[in-house]
Amino acid sequence: MPDAALLARLAAAVDANFERETAFLADLVRFPSTRGNEAPLQDWMARQLAARGYAVDRFTLADVPLASHLKASPMVEADPDRSVQVVATHRAEKPTGRSLILQGHIDVVPEGPVEMWTYPPYSATIKDGWMYGRGAHDMKSGVAAMVFAMDSLKSAGLEPAADVHLQTVTEEESTGNGALSTLLRGYRAEAALVPEPTGGTITRAHTGTLWFRIKVRGIPVHVAVAQSGSNAILSAYHLIQALQSHTATLNEAARHHEWYNGIESPLKFNPGIIRGGDWASSTPAWCEVDCRIGLLPGADVAEIQRGVERCVAEAARGDNFLANNPPSVEWHGFLADGYVLEPGSEAEAVLARAHAQVFGEEMPARITTAVNDTRFYGLYFGIPGLCYGPKGEGAHAFDERTSLDHLKQTTLAIAAFIADWCGARPAG
Repeated sequence: MPDAALLARLAAAVDANFERETAFLADLVRFPSTRGNEAPLQDWMARQLAARGYAVDRFTLADVPLASHLKASPMVEADPDRSVQVVATHRAEKPTGRSLILQGHIDVVPEGPVEMWTYPPYSATIKDGWMYGRGAHDMKSGVAAMVFAMDSLKSAGLEPAADVHLQTVTEEESTGNGALSTLLRGYRAEAALVPEPTGGTITRAHTGTLWFRIKVRGIPVHVAVAQSGSNAILSAYHLIQALQSHTATLNEAARHHEWYNGIESPLKFNPGIIRGGDWASSTPAWCEVDCRIGLLPGADVAEIQRGVERCVAEAARGDNFLANNPPSVEWHGFLADGYVLEPGSEAEAVLARAHAQVFGEEMPARITTAVNDTRFYGLYFGIPGLCYGPKGEGAHAFDERTSLDHLKQTTLAIAAFIADWCGARPAG
């Protein structure tokens, strides 16, 4: 691990750079990088990283053979040609250390009604040590931390003694195809660190996620004679209730899972978007509901899909109209496995030492009921996937914010991790 003198050099560099890091994060937050709108930010990021002397690879999801990989997710209503990925590489001459991937996503979820935010969602407002804004917490603070951890090594007159790939990807919030694309592009390392906002904990396990769309038909009639028609929105609600019961059954089984037995209802079902009908005084002839459901690490994605389809079909058979007009289930977006970072990896031990040096305490572990990109590295490519990053609040919520004090400490912890894992030598 870095000795006290090296840690002090890194701490001084992080401190000296932190005003620039805060400004960098604010610039990130000011880009409304929702799905399909990430390219301007990625182009800016490519320029920022090129100016630092990295070899920069800018490519799109259309440039890699996603369809050839079993774990690619379907991208309905998204254009692979517009989904830009950036990989910036530090190449070590005659490497002596261990290589590393630092990867963060720059896509954010929609902000919702702007009037419900205290501050404008893309203003990067700073108040009482917190930066507010969509993506400030999830996960642009982590992107700033990984970039400025590397900057701080350079400011301290050092460089990693191994190859380091800094990657900013899209699609984390919808498919994970951005992370997968970097691997299909050929980027590999001996460990991967994804600085999601974990509040200084290591993610021991994450659940998987499936997205699907239920499509329901109805018979439109004037509402004055509604009993002679069929209401597709009410039919969809019937199916939603069935899926809620189905999820409750899955959560009963989760009580016996090795990692999730102590988590109450770890599998979450959410009807997240609903569209339907054409007129308030007509029974709706159609309804579509976009849904999300979780799955445990080790569960088979195809089996969970079949369970959802059976649930919908059985609920339809219990309804007079749906029994003769079956709804459809379409899979789009996430088809994501859960993942467990098994204890005992050397990469985790090195990160734990860095955390303890900076925070003065052991690195806690967390079990999460959301998904992240580490599954691609750990499950499919044999690369330990570490999920560890700064503290914030309000992911996907109003008044999302990140703690600037914790961001500074996390930046130092990641810099110390790089120095230990990759080795640090005088900059050439």
